[in-house]
Amino acid sequence: MSYDVSVIRAAFPALDAGCAHFDGPGGTQTPRPVIDAIAGALAAPLSNRGTTTVGEANAEKIVLEARAAIADLVGGDAGGVVFGRSATALAYDFSRMLSATWNPGDEVVVTRLDHDSNIRPWVQAAEHVGATLRWVDFDPATGELPVGNVVSELSENTRLVAITAASNLIGTKPRLAEIASHVHAVGALLYVDGVHFTAHELPDVETIGADFYTCSPYKFLGPHLGALVAAPSLLETLMPDKLLPSTNDVPERFEFGTLPYEMLAGVTAAVDYLADLDPTATGSRRQRLEQSFSLLHVHEDMLLGRLEAGLAAHEQVTVYSRAAERTPTILFTVDGHDAVDVYTFLAKRGVDAPASNFYALEASRALGLGDEGGVRVGLAPYSSEDDIDRLLAGLAELLA
Repeated sequence: MSYDVSVIRAAFPALDAGCAHFDGPGGTQTPRPVIDAIAGALAAPLSNRGTTTVGEANAEKIVLEARAAIADLVGGDAGGVVFGRSATALAYDFSRMLSATWNPGDEVVVTRLDHDSNIRPWVQAAEHVGATLRWVDFDPATGELPVGNVVSELSENTRLVAITAASNLIGTKPRLAEIASHVHAVGALLYVDGVHFTAHELPDVETIGADFYTCSPYKFLGPHLGALVAAPSLLETLMPDKLLPSTNDVPERFEFGTLPYEMLAGVTAAVDYLADLDPTATGSRRQRLEQSFSLLHVHEDMLLGRLEAGLAAHEQVTVYSRAAERTPTILFTVDGHDAVDVYTFLAKRGVDAPASNFYALEASRALGLGDEGGVRVGLAPYSSEDDIDRLLAGLAELLA
């Protein structure tokens, strides 16, 4: 089955504006089925969850379906899916809960490859309780995060390791399963930021070895919110500060206030849309996701090769995405031009390729790019060869 990107693109109303979107790592465009699901939830009777009225039943159904959709997407347990405002908010919530059991002398490990949302909450939590913070460096020359760099920071005092499944800045995918085995060998927990990874790779939290795994539906064609997945038995060991009348049930006790039901309807629609990228896919939703992601990989690999070849033709362009295993995400700079100027030049030509450190501040500094960062080009299911050609043409015009 070949990937028909024209059919895919027809489902995205935002593409009618004519821009070539490479800003997917910051948030993808939204397909019509997701938009319709959100509108449909708001148009139907809707109230707080329950079973007595139609509005209550609708809300209950939406929540349970969204938990099942995320569980299918990441290979987790629907009973361990926690929804929150964002992955950042969830990291802060869980850092406060987990650090409540830490003491001076305990150790927490973070990496300089990560988005700051999987660094700063743990840094601050460690500071609050007097725990020791340990940093893991990646190799700026290769973009790789060697397993040994993580292992060297582990000890019997390690309580938690926070690590990305894929760098949102340069795409690097660390060898998580191998890292997880070392983390668990010292009795520590592994908190994995899967926000960027989930947009390009089908996760399996058990294979990865993640005790906690977060993702953000708006990075994979859905609405703006975050999700955390963990084993229900692990969540049972944690108790957040919460309102007295609110339930003690897992996972609900971690979700403060009324959930955004319409957005959760959009989450389910987004996962279903991903499962249908391959229209010939059959079987369970998880099986269809596996088949569709395989097809998506072929498409994105083809586009990435075209993009990399085009960038390599310009000696003034420096590419920082160099790891052997990475997502179709390219960070680059252009000699003699500030990254923001490149971004602005391309934007005026209908090419959206933003410039920033993209909250991967430690990584940007380690690469020698300071707080300014570089130009980031990210592919998405709707990316096309024409998009790539427009970007390369705009770059050639700038360099000319």
